[in-house]
Amino acid sequence: MPAKDIYHEYAKNALTKDGWTITDDSFTLKWGKREMYVDLGAEKLLAAKKLNCKIAVEVKSFIGPSPVKDMRDALG
Repeated sequence: MPAKDIYHEYAKNALTKDGWTITDDSFTLKWGKREMYVDLGAEKLLAAKKLNCKIAVEVKSFIGPSPVKDMRDALG
């Protein structure tokens, strides 16, 4: 499991303040035999439509000396 980004808690708090419920604090996606990790899983009930929306959120910071290298590393 990858390390949490320095902005992980800020992103989590922002989602909570916007009405999202954090369902997974490190969400695992499985595709066949492969496992991928996403920083947060969250859901929100939209009362007007009675829909339950779900999202997966990946948190990244760009604090290195090269924003281009940071972007490349974030995209993989």
